Amino acid sequence: MRIAVIGGTGHIGTYLVPRLAAAGHEVVSLSRGQREPYSSSAWWSRVETVQVDRDAEDAAGTFGRRVAELDADVVVDLLCFTLDSARQLTDALEGSGTSLLHCGTIWVHGPSSEVPAVEDQPLHPTSDYGRAKAEVEEHLLTLSRRGRLSSTVIRAGHITGPGWAPIGPAGNLELDVFGALARGEEVVLPNFGLEALHHVHAADVAQAFALCVEAPEAARSQAFHVVAERAVTLRGLATAVASWFGAEPRLRFAPFDEFADEVGADVAAVTLDHISRSPVMSIEKARRALGYAPRWTALEAVHEALVRLVADGLVDTGGRTPATLP
Repeated sequence: MRIAVIGGTGHIGTYLVPRLAAAGHEVVSLSRGQREPYSSSAWWSRVETVQVDRDAEDAAGTFGRRVAELDADVVVDLLCFTLDSARQLTDALEGSGTSLLHCGTIWVHGPSSEVPAVEDQPLHPTSDYGRAKAEVEEHLLTLSRRGRLSSTVIRAGHITGPGWAPIGPAGNLELDVFGALARGEEVVLPNFGLEALHHVHAADVAQAFALCVEAPEAARSQAFHVVAERAVTLRGLATAVASWFGAEPRLRFAPFDEFADEVGADVAAVTLDHISRSPVMSIEKARRALGYAPRWTALEAVHEALVRLVADGLVDTGGRTPATLP
């Protein structure tokens, strides 16, 4: 098959594009610049690359036609964030016989009343990002159910892996939280640290897209949660991070308002975005319909990302090196 991947040199594309090429597909990678993938692969030599600025071409109304002219059997869209952008692409692809695989997000769910959350639970997104992605998802799946454009949505969790900073033990992206845990210093967590995060390695998201390519009938008109086997609590992640550096976790718990006063409003807002949803998602549907089997646990995915961050000098561990996981 001929497969076009929008955002092919990004974190998911780094793993997906060579995987598709290795499976014998003709792959076209679309990206804005000449950035190298996050990791190298000999399979990139067999990939056609197209440089395109989606934002500029969306503004000009030319992006959808640009993609349609590639005459792909499957388009994988890793970079769609608004309904207008989605409509430009679907208007151009509708009736062509092309299948569209869209990278969605678990943020389309608001706080869950039952966990693990399943795909057909009502969606109550609580952020602008989540609401925008929910609009895109509804548009795509409605078109698919009406037989106008075969579409699938992959609802990815907190994506991480080498080269990508993970959501950390305080529910935000502050790298020195990892550093403080490595150095054996005190770290403050909100509430009792029992809210959850549900990470996924970018390579496992790539796995799910590849499985959809191989099982189009099972994937058509469906949304799938794609996350690690289990979620992890803030305090569970903090404890694991400290242990990787041979340190005892020194955790202090504070009511959220006190936590916010201590870390600052901007950082606290990022934390609140994550812990207010406290996502714990089921992967049973993806496992059953597609054969999805995540290779990385949530902790393994974070560990791999952290090892790269330490090696790149982005986390001050006080000279401590993270242990190798078994």
